[in-house]
Amino acid sequence: MEAPPPAITEAVPLVTPLNLILFSLAAYLIYMRFKPSPIPTIAAPEPIVYTTYTPRTLAKYNGTDDPRILLAMKGKVFDVSSKPMFYGPGASYNVFAGRDASRGLAKGALDPSLLTPLDQKLDTLEDLAADEKETLQGWFDQFVGKYLVVGELVNEGEEGAANEKQ
Repeated sequence: MEAPPPAITEAVPLVTPLNLILFSLAAYLIYMRFKPSPIPTIAAPEPIVYTTYTPRTLAKYNGTDDPRILLAMKGKVFDVSSKPMFYGPGASYNVFAGRDASRGLAKGALDPSLLTPLDQKLDTLEDLAADEKETLQGWFDQFVGKYLVVGELVNEGEEGAANEKQ
């Protein structure tokens, strides 16, 4: 008896067009899953220059005429643009936007009649009671901790003298 001839095994090629496509797809999916995400670039904010304001130059920063909202207190000008819900047009504290809010905040009143007219000298606040001065200082400390000081408020005609001090 003869032994049966050995079985011929066919070699199945590993490199076929289908296998190449599947391998490429798997490699692409793995790469997309584990690739590092790009680092987001943040645009640098526009630099804020410390500026000297007069009551008239400050008045335009009320949130209506200019998108920035500024208010002054105790001779310092604060940028409160980050809180338009308080200081923007139609908001409760908008009466102080673009103005010196010192007297109104000291008295705890939103009365526009407490604001110094734009054509008068700045309010010296000398007639405030001790508790009103304390209230004003509390507001000032809160603003210093919360908002950027972007300038100082001076009387008309004193802008040049204030700029020379800087």
